[in-house]
Amino acid sequence: MATQRKATLSSGKPTAVGGDQLARTILNSLSAHVAILDENGFILETNRAWMKFAEANQIRMRPDTLKVNYLDICDSADGYSADESASVAQGIRNVIAGRMEEFVMDYPCHSPDEKRWFYMRVTRAAGPSPQCIVVSHENITALKLAEERLRESEKALWQEKQKLEEANTALKVLLRQREADQRRLEADVLDNVRRMVVPLLERLGRLPLPTRAKTMLASLEKRLDELTQPFLRRLSAAESVLTPQEIEVAALIREGRSSKEVAALMNLSLTTINFHRRNLRRKLNLRNSRINLRTYLVSLTE
Repeated sequence: MATQRKATLSSGKPTAVGGDQLARTILNSLSAHVAILDENGFILETNRAWMKFAEANQIRMRPDTLKVNYLDICDSADGYSADESASVAQGIRNVIAGRMEEFVMDYPCHSPDEKRWFYMRVTRAAGPSPQCIVVSHENITALKLAEERLRESEKALWQEKQKLEEANTALKVLLRQREADQRRLEADVLDNVRRMVVPLLERLGRLPLPTRAKTMLASLEKRLDELTQPFLRRLSAAESVLTPQEIEVAALIREGRSSKEVAALMNLSLTTINFHRRNLRRKLNLRNSRINLRTYLVSLTE
């Protein structure tokens, strides 16, 4: 195999491989490890980066590996790199045969001291026959390490996101529980006031009390009304705005008072109370007659 085989460089002019100083300078200036093969896979030329890598890794042949069949090396590989070497050999043969314009792949090439990755590219040299194949290996370790760091950062961010979502879910549960506890407390206060305190005040109001006592009784009733406002506010903020009298009727119904009891307490006729009940169901959108009005009103504080 003659070493004066022609190869076409970037200038487009054929030059003798190893015979043109400019071509040699350009080839040796490349950071990639470059080898030029003939159509049978024999190495015709390599650059300085290729030879330095061979020396550093103690390749058991001449560092320039000239006249070595690159395809034979790939075909004879065994161990963990056998599959990759077989893919490389097939890729080179496809480029030689014209079945592919180029063949590319990246692969690990770790040493005992460090992790390394390379990007391999196989193309046909431009120019007239005889055909030459350019094989280059570029060290992409920095890129791969950056990708690994990015994946680790993304994983860490995802884990932090999961923790935040879990904390947010727990906080929402606590807030809902707090709101439920508050509503239950308000409901208990309302029940106690309506069931135990209001009847006593009503009885006191019917007694012939001195003016000062009546004033104090009115003040006490006002303070009790303020305590029961949380439920009344939610009731008035229901789907429709209720009148003050409807709110009072609703509060008494929620306590479990019958229509007759509500009529007596509010000094209204039973017909008026039934009219208010119908209005409450309409304004609260309780169109289904099977839904109990008192049950619905109780649910507003749960």
